[in-house]
Amino acid sequence: MDKKLRQNNIRISLFLVIVALVFFVLIIVRAVQLSLSEEIDGINLQDFASSRTTKTEILKAKRGNIYDKNGDVLAQNVSSYTLIAYLSESRTTDISNPKHVVDKEYTAQMLATILDISEEQILNYLSKEGVYQTEFGSKGRGLTELTKDAILSLGLPGIDFIETQKRYYPYGDFASYTLGYAKTVVVEDEEGNSEEAIVGEMGIEKQFNEELSGEDGFTFYQKDRRGYKIPGTKETTVSATDGNDVYLTIDSNIQLFLERALEKAEWANFEWSNIIVADAKTGAILASTSTPSYDPNIRNMTNYINYNTSYAYEPGSTMKIFSYMAAMETGKYNGQETFKSGVYVTKDGTEIGDHDRKGWGEITFNYGFTLSSNVGVINLINRYMDSDGKYLKSYYQKLGFGSKTGIELPNESAGKIAFKYETEILNAGFGQGITTTPIQYIKAMTSLTNNGVLMQPYIVDKIVDSHTGEIVYQGEKKELEQVASKDTVNNIKALMRTVIEDPTGTGHIYYMEGYDTIAKTGTAQVADKGGYGSSVIRSYAGIYPGNDPSIIVYYSAKDNGDSGVWAMKDVIKELIANISKYLEIDTQLEEDVKDLKEYQLPSFVNKNTNEITNTLKNEGLNCVVIGNGDKIIKQYPNFNTTVSELDKIFLVTNDENILMPNLVGYSLIETRTLLNLLDIEYDVEGNGYVTSQSIPAGTKIKKGDLIHLVLNPKF
Repeated sequence: MDKKLRQNNIRISLFLVIVALVFFVLIIVRAVQLSLSEEIDGINLQDFASSRTTKTEILKAKRGNIYDKNGDVLAQNVSSYTLIAYLSESRTTDISNPKHVVDKEYTAQMLATILDISEEQILNYLSKEGVYQTEFGSKGRGLTELTKDAILSLGLPGIDFIETQKRYYPYGDFASYTLGYAKTVVVEDEEGNSEEAIVGEMGIEKQFNEELSGEDGFTFYQKDRRGYKIPGTKETTVSATDGNDVYLTIDSNIQLFLERALEKAEWANFEWSNIIVADAKTGAILASTSTPSYDPNIRNMTNYINYNTSYAYEPGSTMKIFSYMAAMETGKYNGQETFKSGVYVTKDGTEIGDHDRKGWGEITFNYGFTLSSNVGVINLINRYMDSDGKYLKSYYQKLGFGSKTGIELPNESAGKIAFKYETEILNAGFGQGITTTPIQYIKAMTSLTNNGVLMQPYIVDKIVDSHTGEIVYQGEKKELEQVASKDTVNNIKALMRTVIEDPTGTGHIYYMEGYDTIAKTGTAQVADKGGYGSSVIRSYAGIYPGNDPSIIVYYSAKDNGDSGVWAMKDVIKELIANISKYLEIDTQLEEDVKDLKEYQLPSFVNKNTNEITNTLKNEGLNCVVIGNGDKIIKQYPNFNTTVSELDKIFLVTNDENILMPNLVGYSLIETRTLLNLLDIEYDVEGNGYVTSQSIPAGTKIKKGDLIHLVLNPKF
């Protein structure tokens, strides 16, 4: 029995030895596997070990600044702070120097004197159980340096800050669609780690996000189980590379003139408006704005479109500049040839009329430009160009229409220059049925300020390495191609001068005594549901000075009323005057500058006639009263319009017996304004100023009367 027991014990012992050997072998095999394999059960062992014994701290790169051409900061990074409070007593190892919040009630009381948070709410944050630290909601984030310093001065234990960077625009709503904006977002790296980064989302901030962002660095070191660096171990640091600085061609002074001038047009309630001012000799953009605008610090935009570059629309009669250029470049144009103005009927029976469908009789092509005759452009195309429109289209395209200019801004629109059939071709000649952008106009007009050579518009002056100061990119004047002869350029500029200086010109309202301005104006109907609605897009394409150009100005606005042109006039006049003084432009007419007293018209409707006329005369204004009524029922210009002593103010009274006024000496514009105000039909013979009228002054006006007017040049 003992022998049998011993044998059983031996078997058990042997079994246990064998089991132990098997386990030992398995351990050896596993050890070998672990030592030879990079990955076990989907886990990279080296990375796993490294993550438990090493730590990498990201060193954030500072985003570069954006400057204007004079070095004024337009966009920069500033420090922002998040307030935190340490609640865990484990942070404190020396009771005489506490590292956590000791007296919560006192801390809440003191913080409430600085933060826009109630003492009770702060105490709620500080009273959280089982947390290491706490924050204070949205009102405890985004704190300024001054607020941080004020809190630190309280000497409260356990209070600390997390520093972050945010983008700041010191001038607020200033060139905002050009600058765009950058904001702090959470991004993930390739390993799925999340971190905050400042990313450009519009304008220059978006276009040059990579250059502005720089490259983050890091510090890599071994840590203990608490996360602290192990003394004496190796530390690796790769410094961050801060972003480059971008300098724009924008001149903040001219930009300021532009923004202030636009304030004069607020009463017009334009749906939108845009202005670009460019250096006439180089194509550099000196100022650019769109309204309604926004403050990039708070991003209160109503739309995300830069209308100067990203929105194409039908330009209207400013396109006649380039239609006439196309005709002149054929070598066939004769400005003294005549055509019958008024209405033109196409082969399919479509009627295309001038803005005054009565027309001005038989007039020359040169004078048709002054009056902005649509029929003049139609005859221009029919006589001097191909009937299929290919030549006109190719010339538009040669000037850059229908293609992106390449301006250094995102989301640029190419517009659309497409026309095939007769009516489409003829409409395109005066800017309807095609779409363009303001920046394309700037590009095309550089050919008029550089003897026919087209220039590349640009808005980045240079990009500078923020660390070394080295210029890594230099913007510069770039000639593209010769698109017109000097003779064509001189002829077009002469025609643009008549638009402003001739009293019958459609742009005479922009005339400024003492300033050599030349321009072409436009009024385009806005497409609506397959046709055209009541809204119009008004535009001004101007050069100053005309003889030796310094700047190009393109201004457009969508107007839902009929008085927007008066608002635009105020903007252009103030802008030109300020830029002229700032750039010290000495025009040939400088010696004749005359300070005109300006007056903003209130509403006179339903006011006493004698009181209003006496007020206007005391202001030195030229007032024309129609009828002997005691109340005013109509006025022109409308209220909120700024006028000077050179303007006529028409007041129609409630007199039932309106008599024909004496129109002799009136310009065509003044005559047309008054007769339309009185609902009198008229036809015109000749050009210039009224020398005779078929219905004598003082005759009682009857409904249906037609007055024939004879006009002659003033000199």
